[in-house]
Amino acid sequence: MSARSYLFTSESVSEGHPDKLADQISDAILDAFLEREPSAKVACETLVADNLIVIAGEFRTSDPAIFTDIRDRAGGIARQVLRDAGYRDADTGIDPDKCEVQVRFNHQSIQINKGIVHANGQLGAGDQGLMFGYACDETPDCMPYPIWLAHRLVQRQASLRKSGTMDWLRPDAKSQVTVRYEGQRVVAVHNVVISTQIARDLDPAWVAREVTREIIDPLLPLDMRTADFHVLVNPAGPFEIGGPNGDTGLTGRKIIVDTYGGACPHGGGAFSGKDPSKVDRSAAYMARYIAKNLVAAGLARRCLLQIAYAIGVAEPVSVMVDSEGTGIVDDARLEAAVRKVFRLTPSAIIDSLELTRPIYRQTAAYGHFGRDEVDFTWERCDRGEALKSALV
Repeated sequence: MSARSYLFTSESVSEGHPDKLADQISDAILDAFLEREPSAKVACETLVADNLIVIAGEFRTSDPAIFTDIRDRAGGIARQVLRDAGYRDADTGIDPDKCEVQVRFNHQSIQINKGIVHANGQLGAGDQGLMFGYACDETPDCMPYPIWLAHRLVQRQASLRKSGTMDWLRPDAKSQVTVRYEGQRVVAVHNVVISTQIARDLDPAWVAREVTREIIDPLLPLDMRTADFHVLVNPAGPFEIGGPNGDTGLTGRKIIVDTYGGACPHGGGAFSGKDPSKVDRSAAYMARYIAKNLVAAGLARRCLLQIAYAIGVAEPVSVMVDSEGTGIVDDARLEAAVRKVFRLTPSAIIDSLELTRPIYRQTAAYGHFGRDEVDFTWERCDRGEALKSALV
């Protein structure tokens, strides 16, 4: 019986996309707290709309002066994120110097804090939830190919814009990649969509040619294209009004872009703005770490891992491994090996992945997974031998 042939699509967005601006601001606030107090509790949300930024959330620090200082600096932190993304004035999408910033910081609930910080100093889960990690052998980074390529397309757009090579590009952009599969095997790319904000009054046909030549062609070899491969550049017409001036952005609204492009389930919890006591973030990173190590070690070609927690409870209520039929042993044995090798309490996850460092703003654009930055400890492939030994 032949393998099923089908198309699968994933998307990514640039650092200048309004939702990603919100994520980056929330994570920049988180980093500011962790830099001063690594055990700070942070749940920060951001809204960007036209010429307005609203930053709100719940925070807890042992030193009240830290809370006050970062609250007072929050506006400046947000404005710098806008500048770094490439926004200069209202014409580009928002003016970092003239936009209004509203800050509404609140203190973390005493009841929540008492429920998650145990008497022995260990952490219970900061909330209930289910988290997924995924890895596969489609790319060197053990990521699904559609989201892997989609990220690289918008990263290249940003690089060419910032270098001045394509100075008519603007910060707001999206990519979409459709890939043909046969069974679990990538065959070729069927189509690519690029929607990118541009300077005014440019010829659409010229824009399409330049985007194809400078952004798509260097990343997509001819032998990776289907016979009917096609490109769509700004298919809705000129994209000149972008950023917060064109669309409202909110923290946590790009959770599929942040993870695996829809190639596996998602527990529903966002990452940005959350300190690592929130298992929405830390356990999702650990699940990726485990899945990637299983695949990198050759124990499976594909691996989906789910971990679930109850608020205030340290040990997970469930752990599940699904190798999608690609494991060298049955999934029950892989799951037993995972439980033997990895400690899955929030405190153990934070310690093993070094998650109290101020590293999070860089995670907030171009995906939390499949990255080679040194701070992305959950991307290390260093537990393969331990997993193999646990199977003996």
